[in-house]
Amino acid sequence: MPKNILTLFLSLFLSITAFSQEKFTLSGIISDGSNKETLIGVSVFIEETKTGTLTNEYGFYSITLPKGDYTVSISYVGYQNSSEKISLTQNIKKNFLLSESSKVLDEVVIIDNKKRIDIRKPEMSVNKLTIQEIKEMPVIFGEVDIIKSILTLPGVTNAGEGQSGFNVRGGGADQNLVLLDEATIYNSSHLFGLFSVFNPDAIKDLKLYKGGIPARYGGRLSSILDIYQKEGNKNDFHMNGGIGLISSRILAEGPIVKDKGSFVVAGRASYAHLFLKLVDNPNLAYFYDLNTKLSYSLNEKNNIYLSGYFGRDVFQLNDSFVNTYGNSVLNFRWNHLFSDKLFSNLSMIYSDYYYGLKLDIIGFNWDSGIKNYNIKYDLKHYISDKFKLTYGIQSHYYDFNPGKIEPTRPDSGINADQLDKKYALENSIYIDAEHQITKNLTLSYGLRGSSFLRLGQQTLNTYANNQPVTFNQNFQIYESAEPIGTVSYGKNQTIAKFDNLEPRFSFSYALNDDQSIKASYNRMTQYLHLISNTQSPTPLDVWAPSDQYLKPQLLDQVAVGYFQNFKDDEYSLETETFYKTIKNRVDYIDGANLIANEAIERVVLNGNARAYGLEVLFRKNTGQFKGWLSYTLSRTEQQVEGRTPLETGINNGDWYKTGFDKTHNLSLVGNYKLNEKWRFGANFIFQTGQPVTFPDGQYEYEGITVPNFSSRNENNLPSYHRLDVSATLTPRKNKGRKWQAEWVFGIYNIYNRMNAASITFRQNQETASNEAIRLSIFGFVPSATYNIKF
Repeated sequence: MPKNILTLFLSLFLSITAFSQEKFTLSGIISDGSNKETLIGVSVFIEETKTGTLTNEYGFYSITLPKGDYTVSISYVGYQNSSEKISLTQNIKKNFLLSESSKVLDEVVIIDNKKRIDIRKPEMSVNKLTIQEIKEMPVIFGEVDIIKSILTLPGVTNAGEGQSGFNVRGGGADQNLVLLDEATIYNSSHLFGLFSVFNPDAIKDLKLYKGGIPARYGGRLSSILDIYQKEGNKNDFHMNGGIGLISSRILAEGPIVKDKGSFVVAGRASYAHLFLKLVDNPNLAYFYDLNTKLSYSLNEKNNIYLSGYFGRDVFQLNDSFVNTYGNSVLNFRWNHLFSDKLFSNLSMIYSDYYYGLKLDIIGFNWDSGIKNYNIKYDLKHYISDKFKLTYGIQSHYYDFNPGKIEPTRPDSGINADQLDKKYALENSIYIDAEHQITKNLTLSYGLRGSSFLRLGQQTLNTYANNQPVTFNQNFQIYESAEPIGTVSYGKNQTIAKFDNLEPRFSFSYALNDDQSIKASYNRMTQYLHLISNTQSPTPLDVWAPSDQYLKPQLLDQVAVGYFQNFKDDEYSLETETFYKTIKNRVDYIDGANLIANEAIERVVLNGNARAYGLEVLFRKNTGQFKGWLSYTLSRTEQQVEGRTPLETGINNGDWYKTGFDKTHNLSLVGNYKLNEKWRFGANFIFQTGQPVTFPDGQYEYEGITVPNFSSRNENNLPSYHRLDVSATLTPRKNKGRKWQAEWVFGIYNIYNRMNAASITFRQNQETASNEAIRLSIFGFVPSATYNIKF
């Protein structure tokens, strides 16, 4: 039998080889014609065969066809369509330069390329926004914000105004992998969530994966936000920037060697704190960041890139409290073209998240953070026009610093201490295939194998029955167990080891040229845990690796959807329903202390989570008015059962809503271009209020009023809603003037809705009656920003 299988395999291989000898490959790079910036996700379509492909993250495409004459159509949102006749009698390398749709000759009208759904591509649960779409959306203080923009997409929410991070399909903010030029960003917010760390001027492309996640991605459960920076103008030197109420920004780009190398440098900083000094207020709150990228083409087959990001937030109260935190990343990449069918990318990446705290009033400094060293090698193999392979290997080395304390003066009474550092190694290998079976049926399938080693050097506690959390049957509560001993691990000794296989599968079946149904399944594994008892990540939150107590989180997700383009692609509709389950989702016992806790296993319990829902995205893609409506109906729940029949678990072992459950989530986004001078935009957001736990009674004990709380997350804050509007004025550019200006006026929350960020309960000291106090972050906020480009 094995011999027969081998013979069959060889026969099939020889048949494919013989067939491929009659075919030739068309490949090349597609770039912006004005600055030679490579373009991601450009559609390359062959009219005669009705087949096509997309450019990868570096603008490369490859398609193999039988010998013959073809019409190649190139299309990309915001650019003029391009079409060219090709006689394919040999392998051809053909580069294309696209022109922006706005740059047209007088008396010539060009209709923007339509943003249609790719009906036949087996890609679902993926949302893309162009930078132009993001810049046209009204935002708080006039600061264009990538994170805030993706909150208008179906299945995406956050914990509320002034909260950092985002939640996807009911997952925690720590379950999102945020990548900037392939480097991990551990905290995506400035000023505790008011702004994101991404300078929109420096960003080229972004894509959000919510499901059907390709096997090349791993390490998180809920989503992948993949962001790429600009490469810089290879032809000419240009600058642009903007001045806003809160911050200003500037970007410079130009050639290192014309047509071969380029650079881009972008800086941004806030200055609202300077106004505090005018009124003798000694407090400070500001941020700054720097984006850089160098690119150079060694020859037709080799390109190198060096990109980096550095950002910091500073929060200071007088001179006694100073909080500094932020991300630093550096990435060196080498693209190599082995042939017109085989593309490779080698990346060496460094990521660092730092958190520092200076308390002069007490007399100590506190430092914590996480460092990540990552090397990855990816290959894209365009075997034929109907079959493509992506495969590669990745390795991450983690250095966790839970906390280091140092006294700043002799009389502080503080002893220097370093909480035990933690180390881990995560390795993975993957393979992905995209396979067109018939004209209407296309499959995508892959497998990711991951291995995680929790390494020494560290001294760990041991516990009776190996249980760091015990259950007090008398009081029916969970308590931290007392250690019965310790065990020490030497440097690079393995404390715990985990291996997991993560299959991925999706398909698309085209009912016709405008309609299709799609489905996907993926398993994901997350070995890192964010130790936080807040619904929104804070700078002080600490990352911890999986070990013998903190088990890896495992997700299984299925999704089914219907997709349609109609009325000549003027409109598009995407509907999806999803269901996912998570094992080993961490929750905390009542009264858990997480800060500077060297034995975090004594306050956590492993449980399960589940989320399910329906998502709808309806777009208007063309015309003077464009926009979209997104709606999500969903439920997100968690369960922690008792480990024995005598234990109650959390919430008596029943399912309870997570802190980021939002039953209804509605967004309306519209942009209207009145003429060449004026554009208008508006957003309307409605969300079910965040789940909370309110007291449902009280009792007195020795003269003290003690509240009695309801079941966990049984209540909700009031529903959240607001309307934002903006107007953009672009004055006509005078002939001979080398710069172009733009004014952006906006109003955030135009009807001054005081949305509840939290509700606390207290006893009124005058009347002795109980009262609820609502905290709101923002009401009516006007803004103005002046942008300039030259």
